[in-house]
Amino acid sequence: MSGPQRLLLSIAVGLSLAVGPAQAQEPGTIYDHHESARSDKFTKGLIRRAELEPGEPNIRITLNVPSFLLTLWQNGKEIKTYRVGVGLKDYPIYIGDREAKQIIWNPPWIPPYSSWVRERGVRSGQTIPAGNPRNPLGKIKIPLGDSYLIHQAAKVGDLGNLVSHGCVRMLRSDLFDLTEKIVAARSGPVSRRRIASAKAGLRVLVAELDPPVPTVINYDTLVVEGGVLHIYPDVYGRGTNTVPRLRAELQSSGADVSRVDDDTFRRMLARVTRRRQFVVEVNRIVEGRGLEDGRAIPLFATAAGKRRR
Repeated sequence: MSGPQRLLLSIAVGLSLAVGPAQAQEPGTIYDHHESARSDKFTKGLIRRAELEPGEPNIRITLNVPSFLLTLWQNGKEIKTYRVGVGLKDYPIYIGDREAKQIIWNPPWIPPYSSWVRERGVRSGQTIPAGNPRNPLGKIKIPLGDSYLIHQAAKVGDLGNLVSHGCVRMLRSDLFDLTEKIVAARSGPVSRRRIASAKAGLRVLVAELDPPVPTVINYDTLVVEGGVLHIYPDVYGRGTNTVPRLRAELQSSGADVSRVDDDTFRRMLARVTRRRQFVVEVNRIVEGRGLEDGRAIPLFATAAGKRRR
């Protein structure tokens, strides 16, 4: 391949990565992998919520890693948001577009070739059946491709933490809820009777998702949602919580922060800890009261101090 040909190929690949599958979504849901799907830039300041409509297959999943929140959407509306744990810093979850092609109840575990596996007293390549206490997958796994999974958390303490080998962990009750909503939206690739049997026993059950459920994983530590700024911890140490990025995020959301000095932004960023986000209404920042009226709250609390639905 000649030099010019290689250059054209590189440009083409770069464009395909920049555009990505998210461009196929309905208007108002196009975002890049550094922007939360909950951002006002895409919701226009209002996240519409609804109950799941069975038989309506237009669903997708989004996850913003720093907030540890996974959301199921249907026709652009939030159906439910779940708390999750994600991959360790040394084994991070993939950031970008994924697809959920299957749901597998009672999955066996085949440990990957990794030092992480050796630390857990199992051998890479062996099959650990469902129900075995050494199997970390629990009752359900949702493959996302390239060995990335959504699967059961070991304990409540997994939520809001870096705990896995590149996977997303959810409480079993939440996984049951999420997967049954997916099955209902897709008009039952497996019956409720077979799901109930799989939940009660150890027999493997596989539901093929055709077409796959689009799953987009973002890494956004600076999110304006409903007119409220959320500063989340930079859990993977990617250098995202900086004064220039914070100023740019607010400006891109339509806030005039020209009179807010850099020291104020630095002090706002410093209020964030590993387990606490900093929240403040954007109009308070514009009025010069970002520090006085903002507060550090637990990761899983909303700006109003209430738990998400």
